[in-house]
Amino acid sequence: MDLGLVGRTAVVCASSQGLGRACATELARAGCTVVINGRDQAKLERTAEQIRAETGATVIPVVADLDTADGPQRLVAAVPTVDILVNNNGGPPPRDFRQVDEEALVAGVRANMAIPIRLVQLVIDGMVERQFGRIVNITSASVKQPLPGLDLSSGARAGLTGFLAGVARTVAHANVTINFLLPGSFDTPRMQAIQEGAAQQQGVPVDAIAQHVRAGIPAGRFGEPSEFGTACAFLCAAGSGFITGQSLLIDGGAYPGIL
Repeated sequence: MDLGLVGRTAVVCASSQGLGRACATELARAGCTVVINGRDQAKLERTAEQIRAETGATVIPVVADLDTADGPQRLVAAVPTVDILVNNNGGPPPRDFRQVDEEALVAGVRANMAIPIRLVQLVIDGMVERQFGRIVNITSASVKQPLPGLDLSSGARAGLTGFLAGVARTVAHANVTINFLLPGSFDTPRMQAIQEGAAQQQGVPVDAIAQHVRAGIPAGRFGEPSEFGTACAFLCAAGSGFITGQSLLIDGGAYPGIL
């Protein structure tokens, strides 16, 4: 399927592995020049080379900690213009809300709300001027169905959703869209780390935790990152300009509601 993205430029945050990498790969496959980002230079270079080999696209690795004063600016400056921005960041570690002190609270809100907003501020006026822009924010299924222990992640990402949902309506006239992808249980390093932590806390094998989680997913399995990347590329397509301000839940049917 031609997504109409050949020649576009995309910036994908936190994309050396997991869902970010999957999004970068599918945008590269669609014909974009893709800027990928991470803090581990060797890992990021390997990822860039692998995506190039798989897609034939131009992939630009930018080592940057986005939680620094110049990190966001250095990332978006890697290409002359940014047509697509995929906001992504790892969530805070699971913990009881009583253990979330002020330092942890501020760090969580910065990583999962303030920094994505800053990146949007850096690119959105150029998108409006060029009459094309696609912004996809990777949040979490916990925005719709909060999970105990992930309260800080849920709160910060819900805040990002509320903030940018209003912004989306102010730029839709310029063919600039802002949407949200809400992943459920995907086979990623973060999910594996969460399950390992739960297994250690409960004193059970990791496989037992994984089996319990799978039992609550009607699809009967964990999601593949490539499936998530495909959804991201669809929201970025030239033909998706009438979809904006929406939260797309991708969880294999785990969320039991209809809204």
